[in-house]
Amino acid sequence: MNKHVSIVVPDGDCSMTNIEGTHQILLKVNDYLIDAGESPMFDVRLVGLRPETRMKNGLFAVCPDALIQDVDHTDLIIIPSVHGDKEKILQDNAPLLSWIVRQHQQGSAVASLCIGAFLLASTGLLDGRSCTTHWEFTEQFRSMFPAVNLVEDKIITDENNLYTSGGAYSWLNLVLYLVEKYAGRDIAITCAKGFQIDIQRNSQSPFIIFSGQKDHEDREIRAVQEFIEKNIHSKISVEDLTVRFALGRRNLERRFKKATGNSMMEYIQRAKMEAVKKSLESSRVGVNEAMDKVGYSDPKAFRIVFKKVTGLSPLQYRNRYNREFA
Repeated sequence: MNKHVSIVVPDGDCSMTNIEGTHQILLKVNDYLIDAGESPMFDVRLVGLRPETRMKNGLFAVCPDALIQDVDHTDLIIIPSVHGDKEKILQDNAPLLSWIVRQHQQGSAVASLCIGAFLLASTGLLDGRSCTTHWEFTEQFRSMFPAVNLVEDKIITDENNLYTSGGAYSWLNLVLYLVEKYAGRDIAITCAKGFQIDIQRNSQSPFIIFSGQKDHEDREIRAVQEFIEKNIHSKISVEDLTVRFALGRRNLERRFKKATGNSMMEYIQRAKMEAVKKSLESSRVGVNEAMDKVGYSDPKAFRIVFKKVTGLSPLQYRNRYNREFA
């Protein structure tokens, strides 16, 4: 059955790659289906707020096939990334967001690519549901949309006919996921091979750079964070921190979680694993030596934490990112 797809063109500095790339892939799927003796699947249209939308400081202009008021029904809406001041972007695109809500209420699926999740979340459709986006924007996203369950390690979320993708070029994985959902596994594999997309990717954890959320007003908690990061090579326990900063454990843990989004133990582990990652990326140190340098003495416990944080074993990580071992 033919599916009407609306790739929306919001006001603002849109990702041309998201728009043109999605358009190209879906039309190529139609070609693959025709070659297989089947009917084309996707009727793909660019849908916008105005007849021409200029972006990248006027370097590019996109002329949608239709305006939102001309589209009564669509089966799938694709929301690209839009860069810049998020509050202004949401204000400028208010009519588009209302249209997306109406379409979803009529049965349309909606997919956001990368930080297009900010637009989707602002509709309220993601409240109480899971979502992912680029890991660099997780703190801002959580601050703006506390009712959404942000799962920053995921490449794709799929819930209630709503789809989101992780950061940057992981939008390709979501588009491929949608191709498989609508056109089947065989066509998705053909598409993955043709566009050289890794169909097995399911986590963006290996790409996340942990820097610690310090954009808050709790100076005591910031001091705790700085102490952890300056003493990354030592064994640090929550009990040690409560004594050093003369704060009750329950109070300290509550304030720390509120300020940083992490429990203290999570923060300690992530800060230590970030130091290990840098060591494995840029030197020839062995895994055990890297482990020792951040105060771990139990290899099994260390490897469990490292894989939990990165999605890879220490050896897999080193082999992927250290040029000498690649």
